[in-house]
Amino acid sequence: MFHGVYTALITPFKNGSVDYGAFDKILEYQIKGGVTGVVPMGTTGESPTVSYEEHVAIVRHAVKSVAGRVKVIAGAGSNSTKEAVFLAKMAEEAGADAVLTVNPYYNKPTQRGLIAHFAEIANSIKIPVVLYNIPSRTGVNFLPESTKELIDKAPNVLAMKEATGDIIQMMRLRELCGDSLAMLSGDDNILLPFLAIGGKGIISVLSNILPSQLVSVVEKWNAGNVNAARDEFYRLLPLCRAMFVETNPIPIKAVMAKAGFCSPEVRLPLQELPGDRLDAVLQEFKKFGVTF
Repeated sequence: MFHGVYTALITPFKNGSVDYGAFDKILEYQIKGGVTGVVPMGTTGESPTVSYEEHVAIVRHAVKSVAGRVKVIAGAGSNSTKEAVFLAKMAEEAGADAVLTVNPYYNKPTQRGLIAHFAEIANSIKIPVVLYNIPSRTGVNFLPESTKELIDKAPNVLAMKEATGDIIQMMRLRELCGDSLAMLSGDDNILLPFLAIGGKGIISVLSNILPSQLVSVVEKWNAGNVNAARDEFYRLLPLCRAMFVETNPIPIKAVMAKAGFCSPEVRLPLQELPGDRLDAVLQEFKKFGVTF
């Protein structure tokens, strides 16, 4: 079910409020770019600094706007299981195709706690659940053995956005779970080796601005055109790195603003990309052949 390129959508703001006009423009651009789906209210969407009302409204708007043309995986993560269940139920009611739920952050649960947390969320809804394992953000790592235990208990846990950066752990996850769990890369920088070890696709930051290019890499790989996929990936790699010169989504917001999609506005405690760093990022796009 889960394969291809999903865009981890930015949330455009204007004067402190969600800019739904800009959001629609971005969604149409993603659909035209050929992505499999979009992911509102993840890390790139600044989910920690939107209110619950905004969170639910953004998911509902995304579902209504794409109108079934691409899949919608709605962010529904929290370090409170009760809150994560609430967001998952709201996403299901809104018509999302699946939910993305991140490791609980700050409170550092044990593996038993993580299994219980994700099982509670999965059992509260009928739509598929995509796990999101990103220890660098959350402070906890959901181990492959624990993931296998979870999917044996919760059959609607069907995928994981894997962002540990540990290729050995990713291979162990594939070894244990096989085709029962689709692996989606949570890191643009390692897309090519990720596909090589059995990954099915990516939830991408860079595809906000270059959706068709990311789609092309995955499609070429799946068609067996390994050399062409590799060449395209290495052309994109400097841009992948550029998206993380400061904390995501600061750089991608700045690039999307330069491209005319939205304001560069981010919510505190994030701040807009400084001019010198923006110039460096734009220089990488210029080398790639894209100017704004």
